[in-house]
Amino acid sequence: MKTRLVVTGTDTGIGKTIFSAALTDALDGCYWKPVQSGLDEETDSETAARLGRLSPDRILPEAYRLATPASPHLSARIDGVIVRPEGLLPPTVDRPLVIEGAGGLLVPLTERTVFADVFARWQIPVVLCARTGLGTINHTLLSLEALRRRAIPILGVAFIGDAQEDSEAIISELGAVRRLGRLPRLEPLAPDHLRQAFAANFNIADFREVPA
Repeated sequence: MKTRLVVTGTDTGIGKTIFSAALTDALDGCYWKPVQSGLDEETDSETAARLGRLSPDRILPEAYRLATPASPHLSARIDGVIVRPEGLLPPTVDRPLVIEGAGGLLVPLTERTVFADVFARWQIPVVLCARTGLGTINHTLLSLEALRRRAIPILGVAFIGDAQEDSEAIISELGAVRRLGRLPRLEPLAPDHLRQAFAANFNIADFREVPA
């Protein structure tokens, strides 16, 4: 079976969609966003396709497309949609698969289920994206504890933002986790620049040699 990875984050808006686009491109894989909340602006699938230059056949359709831009449990309630977490199953594809969660690990999918509960059922290795700014040590270590509490396999942490060597090092040390690399801020944020930055700052072999 081809490599499968879940990309999650310590918070929303930290750049995990940008990272997911670069990783999918580097793996020559497919991208899947199980639940999309908010449809008025560019969706995460559309962003990944644009930044990763992914052809339409490499963007898998979302299981749920919710119009309201809010936490999925609230968005579904407002939209009148019933989300069934037990029915969320990773698609079978003939390429590596990158799955992007919504927000952080404990974002509610329903009133009784958070995304980490779904990841625990899947048992697919997780890449935890963490920003490098103030507060990241606490947020990242708490996220690692949440993953381990549910026995979710962790591939490592991918940092996003300006270099903060001490923060990155102490997270790796205290969190006993692999430091995969850091994706710097890109100006402009364009497909070619993103591909070059990923190749310069990450070892793609770290992501390929993963049990499915």
